[in-house]
Amino acid sequence: MANTLSAEKRIDVNKRNQLRNKAYKSTIRTIYKKCLVAISNKDENNIDVINSLLSLSYSKLDKAVQKGMMHKNAAASKKAALAKALKTREQNK
Repeated sequence: MANTLSAEKRIDVNKRNQLRNKAYKSTIRTIYKKCLVAISNKDENNIDVINSLLSLSYSKLDKAVQKGMMHKNAAASKKAALAKALKTREQNK
């Protein structure tokens, strides 16, 4: 229970930011999973789709780091995992 008006306002702001961060992180997870599925798909014609999803996921991860929603090492780990999956796909052709 907040004792002051400013504390009540901070609670409202924190809830609003929490919802915004939750939605953005959900978007990141969805794009990340779509990218992994596209990479694991053996279809040769989807290289353009993979490149666009990879670019989008890199962009969203970097933006999350800039906004403070994600630690930079966590984003780097996710980007490295995507790059590794793409590299193994290229080698297994």
